[in-house]
Amino acid sequence: MDSPAQTEMVNMRLTEKTNGTLGTETPEPSYTGAESPELEEFLPHVAGKEKQRFTDFEGKTTFGMSVFNLSNAIMGSGILGLAYAMANTGILLFLFLLTAVALLSTYSIHLLLKSSGIVGIRAYEQLGHKAFGTPGKMAAAIAITLQNIGAMSSYLYIIKSELPLVIQTFLNLPEKTTDWYMNGNYLVVMVSVLVILPLALMKQLGYLGYASGFSLSCMVFFLCSVIYKKFQIPCPMSWDSLNHTAAGNMSLLSGNYAYQNGHATVESDSSECTPKLFALNSQTAYTIPIMAFAFVCHPEVLPIYTELKDPSKKKMQQVSNISISVMYIMYFLAALFGYLTFYDHVESELLHTYSYVDPFDILILCVRVAVLTAVTLTVPIVLFPVRRAIQHMLFQNKEFSWIRHIIIAMTLLTMINLLVIFAPNILGIFGIIGATSAPCLIFIFPAIFYIRIMPKDKEPMKSPPKILAACFAGLGVLFMIMSLSFIIVDWTSGSSKSGGSH
Repeated sequence: MDSPAQTEMVNMRLTEKTNGTLGTETPEPSYTGAESPELEEFLPHVAGKEKQRFTDFEGKTTFGMSVFNLSNAIMGSGILGLAYAMANTGILLFLFLLTAVALLSTYSIHLLLKSSGIVGIRAYEQLGHKAFGTPGKMAAAIAITLQNIGAMSSYLYIIKSELPLVIQTFLNLPEKTTDWYMNGNYLVVMVSVLVILPLALMKQLGYLGYASGFSLSCMVFFLCSVIYKKFQIPCPMSWDSLNHTAAGNMSLLSGNYAYQNGHATVESDSSECTPKLFALNSQTAYTIPIMAFAFVCHPEVLPIYTELKDPSKKKMQQVSNISISVMYIMYFLAALFGYLTFYDHVESELLHTYSYVDPFDILILCVRVAVLTAVTLTVPIVLFPVRRAIQHMLFQNKEFSWIRHIIIAMTLLTMINLLVIFAPNILGIFGIIGATSAPCLIFIFPAIFYIRIMPKDKEPMKSPPKILAACFAGLGVLFMIMSLSFIIVDWTSGSSKSGGSH
């Protein structure tokens, strides 16, 4: 998923299975087992033994399981925003952009694998250190931290948006209520304090790693439900089952409203049920950031490569190609059937849109509960590498401290909760993170790291591979500037929708 859970789980499994460590030309500081688990080496070195390169490590993970792990790393909350992206680009333009981002992601993984093969490094931050020293390592760590904070924010926003609807269904509340337990802001804080924080204070992830696989299963369930509901919800849309008070919700959608026996019926123009092949508007600017956010898995590629049985660049590239292809198909199907269900009425968080059709739909309720459970258990997993990066950047030579361990977790959760409470919608989270850290991790860093690490005697600066890599980095900068510019213009003009914030 967009979640980096695989990195940490691979780290723990490898730590248990080996006594070697990675060797690089610029060695990283080593730590003893008594120190913070956040600062624990990927493959801890034992004094007196020769250090290993990661390519010397005997991986145990099969090809198929590696595909599952990387697919799991790609899949995340970004899938909930793709139908909205299609509504603002049209089917053909969306397909073109999705294909382009998927192919570019594949190429960037190719650059990462070539770079890591030269120096025997398995961590994104260490590639940055090898290429540009401390500034490169810090830049990579900051980008990964921002990406993970964005992922956690999107997960908590789903809790804020969906948990009130689940409570409404369970308590059989047909009308909107002002009770505190229906306020998403209160609920997200309660879940953070009562569930996420205790799990985030654990020294090691342990069984929580299984939440990553559960999250992928939930997203597959979500996709199947979206496809099924497409054939259950008629168009033009009509909500005879909703009571009179639901008209307040439905006013968010275009259409004319008539009342029969106290029930609301939407009289939509059948022209609204015609899909668009191409579309351009102010919201189109969010499309590429949403897609980039949905395809980020690059910090997890090298750890998964490390644990691959009989590893080779060709084999790992095949793992990447299959994983991206599977996610590409799932993303397109989720976007297509979500769009063909609601057309221009789809919101930036697709699952929330179904509440306007039937808030008591049992299937959608099950999807909501599954997704809520998955994202709640995934937040501590995503928080773990962020805290580890902060420890490594700010407290590198310090011994483990429970006080610091707790303060970092509480500070991160507080910041993310404030962001979720005051963010107008999940679209802003997808947009900003997808327009900043995602282009760095997918486009810019793999290219410039490759250019710096690849020896000039093997590939001169003017060689076609390095020229192509330079163009790739330039494309990432262009995407970042264009996306940020359009998003800022959209915000300042006040035309951004507040989808999913109701």
